[in-house]
Amino acid sequence: MKKRHYNIPVFVPHIGCPHDCVFCNQRHITGTQSEVCADDVRRIIDEHLKYIDKNGAEVEVAFFGGSFTGIDFNLQTSLMREAYEYIKAGRVDSLRCSTRPDCIDGVILENAKKYGMKTIELGVQSTDSEVLLKSGRGHGREEVFAASELIKKHGFSLGLQMMLGLPADTREKSIRTAKDIISISPDFVRIYPTLVVEDTALYDMYKSDAYKPITTEYAVDLAAELIEMFEDAGIEVIRIGLQTTDNINEETVIGPYHSAMGELARAEVYKRSIEKRVTTDVIDGVLIYTVPEGETSKAVGHKRSNIKYFKDKYGIDLKIVETVEKN
Repeated sequence: MKKRHYNIPVFVPHIGCPHDCVFCNQRHITGTQSEVCADDVRRIIDEHLKYIDKNGAEVEVAFFGGSFTGIDFNLQTSLMREAYEYIKAGRVDSLRCSTRPDCIDGVILENAKKYGMKTIELGVQSTDSEVLLKSGRGHGREEVFAASELIKKHGFSLGLQMMLGLPADTREKSIRTAKDIISISPDFVRIYPTLVVEDTALYDMYKSDAYKPITTEYAVDLAAELIEMFEDAGIEVIRIGLQTTDNINEETVIGPYHSAMGELARAEVYKRSIEKRVTTDVIDGVLIYTVPEGETSKAVGHKRSNIKYFKDKYGIDLKIVETVEKN
């Protein structure tokens, strides 16, 4: 049985990023503007552990919100050291962080390993040189491959994040980025459609008509194709779209935002698979489609969208049946 997994999020502000990417307003994403210190780490962990049943669960302290390995070396060490006390006490299992490809080297990785870091996520966003340049990333595609190789060589679990619809991006470029990511063989991937947030360079580009966001429909369709690519390669897609917060919702962003973006993309994957069976497996106007246990809602679609789609287009009643795993 798979262990329950808990992340204790410690949000590190923008201080770790050496560049201002056009899409980023870190204050909006993290909801924090003050510098985190060791006391904050202890307070945050203690507060979360009150509500976590450690029995049979895996607990990670996750340094999110900025480029963790880009902050002052002594500061990142002090934050990890504080969290490491909980690992030594058996109350936390490991650490994880998110960072940038150009904020990785051997010294940083050896230090992180010493304090129980297990997983490192890189914000790759794209491997296209023009997209990286016009997005203000401050590094090229070579750094993506070099950092990924170094992280894997040091024995960390590697996660890669990519974005859809950045300046100068196209469907073909996104697919090439996905192929590059597959060639790296990370342990997991996140897919984020680009959203326009106020107080960013991208917002200024949008207001001056220099940038046009992709639509939600386009984002869902492309994300579904990428999910199929990654999962066919054995790479888990753990998230599609930013999580809804007080600062990230339909009222605060422009572009392909949906509170159930992942559900929409997964439903599209199922729709494509089911559609291949229309010509062969329909009996008396009914198509029975079997899914793994717990996958019914994804196959049915958001607000039963797939049920409606097959009824409207083909006059078919779609019946989703779960397989039951035997112990």
